[in-house]
Amino acid sequence: MAKSGSLSIRVVEGRALPAKDVSGSSDPYCLVKVDDEVVARTATVWRSLSPFWGEEYTVHLPLDFHHLAFYVLDEDTVGHDDTIGKISLSKEAITADPRGIDSWINLSRVDPDAEVQGEVYLAVQLLEDARGRCLRCHVRQARDLAPRDISGTSDPFARVFWGSHSLETSTIKKTRFPHWDEVLELRETRGTASPLRVELWDWDMVGKNDFLGMVEFTPQTLQKKPPNGWFRLLPFPRAEDSGGSLGALRLKVRLTEDRVLPSQCYQPLMDLLLESVQGPAEEDTTSPLAVLEELASGDCRQDLATKLVKLFLGRGLAGSFLDYLTRREVARTNDPNTLFRSNSLASKSMEQFMKLVGMRYLHEVLRPVISRVFEEKKYMELDPCKMDLNRSRRISFKGTPTEEQVRETSLGLLTGYLGSIMDAIVSSTGRCPLALRLAFKKLQRRVEERFPGVEHQDVKYLAISGFLFLRFFAPAILTPKLFDLRDQHADPQTSRSLLLLAKAVQSIGNLGQQLGQGKELWLAPLHPFLLQSISRVRDFLDQLVDVDGTEEAGGPACALVQPSTIVREGFLLKRKEEPAGLATRFAFKKRYFRLSGQDLSYSKTPEWQVHSSIPVSCIRAVERVDEGAFQLPHVMQVVTQDGTGVPHTTYLQCKNVNDLNQWLSALRKASAANQDKLAACHPGAFRSGRWTCCLQAERLAAGCSRTHSAVTLGDWSDPLDPDAEAQAVYRQLLLGRDQLRLKLLEDSSLDTAVDIGPGKDSDATDGARTEVLAQQRDATTHLLQVLDDLEQAHKEFQKQMAL
Repeated sequence: MAKSGSLSIRVVEGRALPAKDVSGSSDPYCLVKVDDEVVARTATVWRSLSPFWGEEYTVHLPLDFHHLAFYVLDEDTVGHDDTIGKISLSKEAITADPRGIDSWINLSRVDPDAEVQGEVYLAVQLLEDARGRCLRCHVRQARDLAPRDISGTSDPFARVFWGSHSLETSTIKKTRFPHWDEVLELRETRGTASPLRVELWDWDMVGKNDFLGMVEFTPQTLQKKPPNGWFRLLPFPRAEDSGGSLGALRLKVRLTEDRVLPSQCYQPLMDLLLESVQGPAEEDTTSPLAVLEELASGDCRQDLATKLVKLFLGRGLAGSFLDYLTRREVARTNDPNTLFRSNSLASKSMEQFMKLVGMRYLHEVLRPVISRVFEEKKYMELDPCKMDLNRSRRISFKGTPTEEQVRETSLGLLTGYLGSIMDAIVSSTGRCPLALRLAFKKLQRRVEERFPGVEHQDVKYLAISGFLFLRFFAPAILTPKLFDLRDQHADPQTSRSLLLLAKAVQSIGNLGQQLGQGKELWLAPLHPFLLQSISRVRDFLDQLVDVDGTEEAGGPACALVQPSTIVREGFLLKRKEEPAGLATRFAFKKRYFRLSGQDLSYSKTPEWQVHSSIPVSCIRAVERVDEGAFQLPHVMQVVTQDGTGVPHTTYLQCKNVNDLNQWLSALRKASAANQDKLAACHPGAFRSGRWTCCLQAERLAAGCSRTHSAVTLGDWSDPLDPDAEAQAVYRQLLLGRDQLRLKLLEDSSLDTAVDIGPGKDSDATDGARTEVLAQQRDATTHLLQVLDDLEQAHKEFQKQMAL
């Protein structure tokens, strides 16, 4: 039974943050850590005490993680960033409510004594003789301790307390991975049983020692099961409450944990799901998809839509699945103006489908123009209430421009950018994925069948543009970082420009139906350009659905990313293998890297013909490197093994923490299927005859830190996993099992009522109704049986795991 876990995290916004700059404001950003490892960093929101981030992350991780932490910092151009506060959530707190956490949480002060991490290895024996009790504590080693010194290391020693006695180990200098291998023996006369406490400290020559963490064991534990193994270090117990004086964050966090059964266990459920999309959709009330549509709500609906789209993509039936939901949505819609306007399962599924199969297409179309907007930083504003004439002085050399001059200049800039955007979109038909075009073709046909009148001739266009323009292109223009178009959020001025462009693209996607309406009459100067673009959009949509084919490209085993597809690329700094005589900084050379499912290749420039490569199949570990190893931040290592079994390590420096996390995640996912992956490695480097992390003198010494191959960031390029997706669908259906049983009882009661009903004239009608009720009852019974069988399979596998 495979185990999987994922954290869905949304850092929404902050409020009432303290001012850290002399200007009376702050430049806040947020670091997200899982078990003390940074997995994400939000963008910096400049000059704000109530920042809005709206950033979402999915973190795949092992089930044994302990806590999640959010640190809010103020970015400073000079010197170190100032820490504002933190929020720490234990695994138990996150799972207390099945729906997760969705609330404002006050920030707490960051106490150095509470910032502990790592583990210690202990072997304890409790003996008794004529002189009394004797406790032998074998302090073997520790790993991943918090760095307390400016060098990025610590000088750790252990202190053991038992009863009224205490002893200390020796101090090991400049390491976060100390090896003591010392046995401390403490004696006590007979009396009250005492707990054992082991504390780790960082020795300082000047000032007081710094706390690194502690573990404590009760007398009962010492007596029944003496400790022997790795134990996670904990902070001193203390009360954490700043009273809200440091501000608060609004967070959404949900943990999903699953134990995935073998594929054959899900086959009956898969058969029912596949039968659903092949049958009639409009009157369907008993199939798994109909039940799921009724059950899903809110955030769960988006997650469920993603799982279902991936599940059917893996079977080559995503088009049939979307068509099933479309038929149901269209059948219950009477006003074409409200078609697909709600966040129904049909709307969410199409939205997720576009992201899964169309993200690369989106990047090809929008990235050049979005990059221009960011780089040129032109001032654009049409709203008189928001116009800043002093700020726009740079656009005129004749003093402060008038409002009319700013409007004319802004209009020229906006139409220039919009022209580039529309040119890129309407000329992109051939680059749009075939699966997406086929889905739009089916969508248009269903809408035309439901609204055939001449007065509804635009509905077939609006149905497609409502998804493609309003739910795909416009959101990507508004927040390009959330669609991986940029690494950072826009500054306030660029953000305003993007908002104006997004509003214009939305109006074009609406085919100009709401032009001149509402409160934004100041957009009127753009109307002529928008109206000219509408006819181009209609022609583009006609070309988009003019495609032959009846199923998705890729057949029944469609993959989101083919092995030869480049999933990540960009410049990194690569360290030479053995840089003789070079200072550390000069040992790193800039190279352009490309990662596919087959290899990690690199060359001097993107256009360079000669390149080297590392086969993905040879990768055994991809891990962070301590900053102290090379005195450089954001360094990772790729550990490979050739046919001779000799390990080789390539060190790569990324440009920032997010770039580092994305490369780590991409490389780990690309090499996920590799065998013989390392369980431990060295987070330092072998320099001057020893490892900088654990100080061992053998180059081939066993790794001192656990690897994190299971920790990855979820994104559109995640590989399909039919079993995990089927498990998620089963879990959602399980929530509605009681409703299904109640429905079965109601159907049985109705069937009985029909059987005893009076009158011969209605015999034919009653017979037909009885047959329909019988079919519904049989379908519900079958679905309930499948769910019960899966539940039983889970129980049996859990018993086997326990044994």
